[in-house]
Amino acid sequence: MYGEAAAIPSSLRRNARWERLTAAGVPAMVVHPQWEAGTPCPVVLWMHGRTVHKELDPGRYLRWMRAGIGTCAVDLPGHGQRFEEALQAPDRTLDVVTQMLSEIDPLIDALARIGVFDTARMAIGGVSAGGMTTLARLCREHPFRCASVEAASGSWRHQHHRPMFRGREAEAETLDPIEHLDGWREVPLQALHARFDEWVSIEGQVAFIDELRRRYRDPELIDLVEYDQTGAPYEHAGFGRLAAEAKNRQTAFLRTWLVDLA
Repeated sequence: MYGEAAAIPSSLRRNARWERLTAAGVPAMVVHPQWEAGTPCPVVLWMHGRTVHKELDPGRYLRWMRAGIGTCAVDLPGHGQRFEEALQAPDRTLDVVTQMLSEIDPLIDALARIGVFDTARMAIGGVSAGGMTTLARLCREHPFRCASVEAASGSWRHQHHRPMFRGREAEAETLDPIEHLDGWREVPLQALHARFDEWVSIEGQVAFIDELRRRYRDPELIDLVEYDQTGAPYEHAGFGRLAAEAKNRQTAFLRTWLVDLA
């Protein structure tokens, strides 16, 4: 068994399958609450952040499973089962996001072909680079019912000083979500962020959310969750001592839009 797979709790592993999806063979951990029943369930397409892998944070997927929600967690380019050290460097983040964007639509098609996921009740989300990818994808036509992101930013200009964008500002602008909101469809969005995040400043996400709310007919569809000191490394991801609260809040959001209001 793939090493990272063996480390996740058995209660989740029993309901998980490791697949290579799409013609490109994107590594995915696919979780269904009841495979044997064959009843289509809602599903979340989830993308992790830089330097980690799709099996990280299994408590998230376990909560979704218990709420009747499936998971398709994928490895970002150069990560996990498609490890490539060069793509884990901070200055290659834009390359990772760009490639992952091109892989999302084939992944949606692959999930539909599996036959036990209801792609009419599908969410997208991610952490950090995965969250950036999420927000960029939502700026053009898509099938997602809602989205949840953590430690991400929809205003990349606020990150131009960081290695991921330094010297590539013009290239980044072609995908920067805040620059492409004319293509954004009004869907429920949850954004969780630590106020003292040292890697992705909350200022950029607040600016993005403020602009998005100005454009929404119903701004209440946007839920910005801000956490004070969490104790997480660099205050960037995982939310430290508030991790359980964040996961529970995210699960409640997804259950509302994918299960309760189905």
